[in-house]
Amino acid sequence: MKIRALLTAVALTAAVPAVAQEGAAATPPPAEKKTPPKGQTAKALVKDSQGKDVGEITFEQTKHGVLIKGTLSNLPPGEHAFHVHEVGKCEAPAFTTAGGHFNPTKKAHGLLAPKGKHHGDLPNLYVGQDGKVQFDTFSQNGLTVKSMFDKDGSAVVIHAKEDDYHTDPTGDAGGRIACGVVEKS
Repeated sequence: MKIRALLTAVALTAAVPAVAQEGAAATPPPAEKKTPPKGQTAKALVKDSQGKDVGEITFEQTKHGVLIKGTLSNLPPGEHAFHVHEVGKCEAPAFTTAGGHFNPTKKAHGLLAPKGKHHGDLPNLYVGQDGKVQFDTFSQNGLTVKSMFDKDGSAVVIHAKEDDYHTDPTGDAGGRIACGVVEKS
């Protein structure tokens, strides 16, 4: 729980300058709803090691980072690591074909690591006793929708255990229990 509070504090601290700047304007600009430019959204249809549908994760590029949303089910209850991996390939049952975490800058793993983090490092998922989780998270660590479509693509992987946010290279997250190839939407 302390890690969740710390991550929330970090995210809010990063957002404060933008909020302060917006409040400084004498007259706020009119709110505009813009559709993201073509090529700025992606999705991953996630399957478990038996090939059963687990759900969908979407990625939307914004001015300040990538908004990541998901609705997943049929997962084991508890806390699970969730990462973007470097290869767009999800061969069951172990999903090792997805490679390591998406890490083009060759940093250490972990949201709490002094020499981290990977672009693919994301907060843990908290799956309920019913095996379901719905989430919205935001990545401001260099990940972009465009970067996920390099020569071999990318995948999103759900791990068996929680990410400890500092052990290199995987956060001691255990095996891979679900995977989805990131595709343009």
